[in-house]
Amino acid sequence: MRVGGVFLTILSHKAESAGRELIAVNPANTSRRCARCGHCAKENRVTQASFVCTACGHATHADVNAAINILRAGLALRDAAEAA
Repeated sequence: MRVGGVFLTILSHKAESAGRELIAVNPANTSRRCARCGHCAKENRVTQASFVCTACGHATHADVNAAINILRAGLALRDAAEAA
């Protein structure tokens, strides 16, 4: 089992015991994609901490922007699983 696999297994058990659900999301480009307009470009990451969309001008902390994108991806996966 991979280290990431072990971590996700432990985290999943912890979430379940707390009455929560863990949804694994592919993090690719979540820090480059604008949470407001969806534009994805490496130029959107001005610095490690700063995100400014080159398409719409949306500016926020890069981690906050990525977290919003990860949350949306997780909710979309959950909705798709429930619809199936």
